[in-house]
Amino acid sequence: MRSLFIKWVGGIAFTFFIAFLGFLLAKTPGFNNVGQLASAIVIAVIYRNIWGYPELLREGITFSSKKLLRFAIILYGLKLNIGMVISDGLGLLVRDAGVIIFAILFTVWLARIFKADKNISLLVGIGTGVCGAAAIAAIAPIIKSKDEETAIGVGIIALVGTIFAIVYTILRPILPLTDIEYGIWTGISLHEIAHVALAAAPGGQDTLAIGLLAKLGRVFLLVPLCFIFIYLMRNKNSEENNTKIEFPWFLIGFIFMSVIGSYVLGSKISVSEGFMSSVANMTTWCLTAAMVGLGLNVSLRDLRTKAFKPLIAMGITSVLLSVITYFIV
Repeated sequence: MRSLFIKWVGGIAFTFFIAFLGFLLAKTPGFNNVGQLASAIVIAVIYRNIWGYPELLREGITFSSKKLLRFAIILYGLKLNIGMVISDGLGLLVRDAGVIIFAILFTVWLARIFKADKNISLLVGIGTGVCGAAAIAAIAPIIKSKDEETAIGVGIIALVGTIFAIVYTILRPILPLTDIEYGIWTGISLHEIAHVALAAAPGGQDTLAIGLLAKLGRVFLLVPLCFIFIYLMRNKNSEENNTKIEFPWFLIGFIFMSVIGSYVLGSKISVSEGFMSSVANMTTWCLTAAMVGLGLNVSLRDLRTKAFKPLIAMGITSVLLSVITYFIV
């Protein structure tokens, strides 16, 4: 009984401890622009490659990387205001759909040319087009990607997205865009919600609001995208070996929480900003702990061969995406 407690509770606690170290690291100069999630992954990867994988805690770590990850995605649904997207963002939604299609197809095409890892390239293409780490985490179990591939994909997204967000803030004063146009540009081209917030905030509240609305359209499209990949994977597996694809039930939770956040909380049930902030913080911590579990499976020896080419493919895609969307805002 004691051994089981150590394996499960100890493993979960270990992932949250690394997540806390990532939180502290994210407060330091340089890493403050990278964020808690990416900082925690860096620490997890370093730990794994210096001290090895903590086998005694495997059960708890696996729980974090699998179950907590799904729980975090379900909570992430509260960030999506469906009503706002439908009523105010239909025009943006068309551009968002184009961004997603271009980012995925072009990244995968470049990956074939560069002979890059297929799964990692697909994941970073999805993360670039949709909503960064959350999109990667949602799609990963559908395409049966390995924990290491998922962690590498999230790390690449965090790195490139942060660089682009900083470059956007530097370019903003010299670009011939209105605050609203600049906000739309950030929302339809940057990788994570946090990256959009970082780049759009200097433009003021209106810029930030329209940027987040444009970004929420891409989050909204994550659900149909997941079902498309479920269909594609089932067809692929039926042709190859009849392996069944397990339905990602956490997506139903994501949709349910989106509906609750959009039409119940605030209108039917009064909730404070403090409550919503607490839920957002819980989501971040659970997602960070889950990513720690994934990061502990990353071998730097494999990272050299697997990450570089997808990183280049995604970087090129991100540059082209920024240029193209600049001219359509």
